[in-house]
Amino acid sequence: MGAILAGEGREVRFVEETRQKEEEDSAAYRWRLAEELRARRAEVAWLCVPPGEHIAGMLNAALDAGLHVVVEQPWLMTEPETAGWIERARSLGRITGVHYEYCLLEALESWKREYGSGEGGRFGGVFHHSRSRHLQLPAMDVLGTHLLSIREYAVPEAEVGQVDCGYERADERRVWLEKSGHRVAEIDFLENEEPLIQRYIERFEAAMESGEFTFDLAFAARVSAEASALKDRMTV
Repeated sequence: MGAILAGEGREVRFVEETRQKEEEDSAAYRWRLAEELRARRAEVAWLCVPPGEHIAGMLNAALDAGLHVVVEQPWLMTEPETAGWIERARSLGRITGVHYEYCLLEALESWKREYGSGEGGRFGGVFHHSRSRHLQLPAMDVLGTHLLSIREYAVPEAEVGQVDCGYERADERRVWLEKSGHRVAEIDFLENEEPLIQRYIERFEAAMESGEFTFDLAFAARVSAEASALKDRMTV
C-alpha cells in the first residue's frame, strides 16, 4: 500500500511498533500510538492491519491525533459500536472509511445508470481464492463482504441471491445481476487491472474536503450486517 500511495505522489510515513506492548494497558497504548501519529504530521492514518480487537485502540488513537482514517476491510464491529465511532468522527470533523476497492470497478457505474437501485433484481457473486485461510475468519467475512459491498454500492435494493465464497479453490471473482430469472449483467474481475486503489484514494481525499464519503463506517456496517444475515441463513 505504501508503494502505491508513494507512486501517486503522496508522502508516506510509517509507524513502527503498532502492537500493544505487554507492559501497556489500553490507555497507555492509545496515548503512545496517538503521539507516534502526531509526530508523523500526517493527515490520514491508513490502518493496514488485519481485523481484530486492536482496531478499536488504533482507531481511537488516530482520531485522538486529529487524523482522517482508512481501515482495511472487513469491518467487524457491531452496528451500535459503529454508531459510536460515526458520532465521534463527526464531532471531530474527521472522515473515516473502509477500504472496499472493488466498488470502484468501472462497470458498476454502468449498473447504477442502467438499473438504478436494483429494485426487482437479484444479485449474486462468487469469490474463490486459491490460497488457504490466513485471517482465521469465515470466508463470508473476508471474501463475501467484498461481494456484498458491490451490491450495497451499485444495486442496494436488489435481493441477495447466490453468494459463494471460499478458500483453497480455483480462483474466481464474479458478480452478476438477474432480472425476471435472466442474467442481465455480469462482471468478471479476476484479472482486473483498473486502478481501484488510486480511485479510492481520490474519492477519500475529495471527501476530506466535502465531509461526505460513500464508503464510510455506516456503509461498512450495512455490509457486515448483510454478511451476518447470510451466515445465519446458511446455518439454519
